[in-house]
Amino acid sequence: MVKHFKEFGFAVLAGMAISIGCVVFLSVENAVAGSILFSVGLLTVLVFKLNLFTGKAPYMCKNKPSYWLFVAIVWLGNFAGTGITSVLIKFTRVYDKIIDRCTSLAEIKVNDSLLSLFILGIFCGIMMYIAVDTYINHSKENGFASTLAVVFCVSVFILSGFEHSVADMFYFMLSLPVSKWIIPLLVITFGNIVGGNLFCLLTKIKRD
Repeated sequence: MVKHFKEFGFAVLAGMAISIGCVVFLSVENAVAGSILFSVGLLTVLVFKLNLFTGKAPYMCKNKPSYWLFVAIVWLGNFAGTGITSVLIKFTRVYDKIIDRCTSLAEIKVNDSLLSLFILGIFCGIMMYIAVDTYINHSKENGFASTLAVVFCVSVFILSGFEHSVADMFYFMLSLPVSKWIIPLLVITFGNIVGGNLFCLLTKIKRD
């Protein structure tokens, strides 16, 4: 129980880190610059070894069902972290600056088809697996290149319009009632799982 609580706490912090990335993305007019700055969220997660759902879910295919419980706890912690950040932002002047853009972005997502959200979630899951696995396996030998890979992967999934479940938690909770986004969020979540695990399995087969 203590271990689960600790993992949940690290997931809350990860959710807050990604939310900060969302805030800076919404605050910057230039999409390319915003996508690059967004990567501070994932880099924070990796450097401080926090628990991010899209960084942990791709390894479900390699682990026992007990790991799946861990991933579920991480998802809930990320949800709590993004929720806390969205509430706190509403009490600041930043909220007035970003809310219109956030609402517009969130509306595009919830008005999309579930199939589209699922497919875009798959591609985001792939990009997140590439970013996280590259950093984990190569940061010690080539820190700059692995960090650059994280930045590029994050920029690619944002500029391509791929769906990141944890980032979407923040966008949705900041701007829309839960009835509008709970099903889209779950579909995106499943897409992230499929994409990450699919790429993880395929790369494992190649190595074997």
